[in-house]
Amino acid sequence: MHDGERILIVGALLSAGLLASLLASRVRVPGLVLFLGVGMAVGSDGAGWIDFNDYNLARTVGIVALALILFEGGLAAGFPEIRPVLGPSLTLAVLGTLATAAITGLAAAWLFDFSTTEGLLVGAIVAGTDGAAIFALLRGSTLRRRLARTLEGESGMNDPIAVLLVLGFIEKLMHPDYGLADFVWLFVRQISIGAAVGIGVGYLFTFALREARLATAGLYPVATLASVALAYGAADTIHGSGFLAVYLAGLMLGSAAIPAKQTIATFHEGMAWVAQLSMFLVLGLLVFPGDLLGVAFEGTVLALVLVLVARPLATVLCTAPFRFSAAEQVVLGWAGLRGAVPVVLATFPVIDGIPRSHEFFNIVFFVVLLSTIVQGTTFEPLARRLGVTTEDPALPRPLAESGTIRRLGAEVLEFPVVEDDAIVGLAVRDLGLPREAVVNVIVRAGQAIPPRGSTRVVAGDRLHVLYREEASRQLVSLTSSWRSGPIGPRARPPREMRSRSSVFTARPWTDGDGDATRPAAVSGQAVIDLLRLRRDAPGSLVVLADGRYAVCGAVLVVGARRQVTEWVERRMHQAGEAERAWLRTVLGAVATDMVEIAQPSRPGSRGGVPSEPGGAPGAASA
Repeated sequence: MHDGERILIVGALLSAGLLASLLASRVRVPGLVLFLGVGMAVGSDGAGWIDFNDYNLARTVGIVALALILFEGGLAAGFPEIRPVLGPSLTLAVLGTLATAAITGLAAAWLFDFSTTEGLLVGAIVAGTDGAAIFALLRGSTLRRRLARTLEGESGMNDPIAVLLVLGFIEKLMHPDYGLADFVWLFVRQISIGAAVGIGVGYLFTFALREARLATAGLYPVATLASVALAYGAADTIHGSGFLAVYLAGLMLGSAAIPAKQTIATFHEGMAWVAQLSMFLVLGLLVFPGDLLGVAFEGTVLALVLVLVARPLATVLCTAPFRFSAAEQVVLGWAGLRGAVPVVLATFPVIDGIPRSHEFFNIVFFVVLLSTIVQGTTFEPLARRLGVTTEDPALPRPLAESGTIRRLGAEVLEFPVVEDDAIVGLAVRDLGLPREAVVNVIVRAGQAIPPRGSTRVVAGDRLHVLYREEASRQLVSLTSSWRSGPIGPRARPPREMRSRSSVFTARPWTDGDGDATRPAAVSGQAVIDLLRLRRDAPGSLVVLADGRYAVCGAVLVVGARRQVTEWVERRMHQAGEAERAWLRTVLGAVATDMVEIAQPSRPGSRGGVPSEPGGAPGAASA
């Protein structure tokens, strides 16, 4: 076969897979079922167009594809999204996978007359949920966000657990003296090395992408693709979990404010789809449909045990401490979709020459096919029937592509606000954004809100921040403060009634005064609050420790409310259009600030007494 013919076949198969995905959405059948069907149809036991029985190549394709899929899953989620559901996700991934493997494995040993270890190997192979299947399911779902994130986190973290179980039971079958201590050491070594490598590679590439200024946005996905290879390769080479490493690396990059983030996310979403198509088609080619008939009855019973007993029971036990309702537990149990991961794992015993391994492969393929059809076609209707869906998509999509914005020297940062973030309850103007950044939209409850400076941030918001590239380093430390603090205005000292007038100052701003955008002190007084930030030129309106206001910019004006107001009104008569707009902002901000001080019972008000700030007596200076 010539190279051109091989390339033609690959293109034809990928096109067939895409058509299958379109058909799947219309007939409400999981796309992976049709992808596998395409592979089976053109394989040796189907039309016979492609003769393929290379288990080693199939495993290699599966490992590469799974690494890309897991990385994309971590990248799309980001740790801020996973953090609120980390407990149930991790419990389901570890204890849930173990419980599912044990129950299903014992059933397999009884149904197929396997030894206990052989049965547990089959149970381990089908125990883990499939990341590709779960991510595909959630992208088209309106499941409640908490449930969707729990499933997403579990599917990303349970693959390494399933792989370790399979490797352990294979070792037990090959070496009867392989004991519990060896099993535990395998887990500890693989998980610890995989976690260390994944976090290390994620941190390294996060730092590198922030510091580097690549020539084009198209190079950033090349860098993140390199991180996938480095994370998996490094972890696997030193006997760690490569799958855990790539997921954690993706999670770290997805949590960071890095350049061209939307370009990177779009690229890896496409790569994940290519990986899914390739993996399912190759695995479909590997299956001989005629061999499935011999395991059909027992395989059906095993699939029912997995779907109706093992997964639901494991879910109830693992989620009991996390206050999920009964309906939510049912949906979490029913959402344990199997896909290509178990089929890839079923190639491991075949390659290692385990007795009856081809029978294991056929059993696993049949169970996966049946359980995926049953669960995949009924999941969304069941979730709606139980009332655990919303009007919003389970996984929010980006508002806009950022390619054009980046060519203009800017970036867009999307920041999901969770319940215990430091910025919850703060006004947008108190977020501490640099002059080169602005919150241009807030997505709240599925609605886009154009924010004002007084708009307060609530848990569940998604802040979309538009910023110039030169402000990227400031955004990194700032978003960290948004999570853990400190952030927001400091408490103002009480204002005392003074009989003497406040000192008023109006003079040109000098280099010795510092940064007019965010001054730390003005005229010897510490700045305790930033009221407004001027966007068209360096400047700000701040409150000083002695209670006076300061208008910073080309001219420095310091005084009490009345003094600053009178100066602004005089200045407006001779100011240009841009400065008049800024001065009107100053007038409104000072007036609003006094109202907030006069109403301390309002949420977020600063408290105090609505009086003129005092100060040492002295003459005004020009």
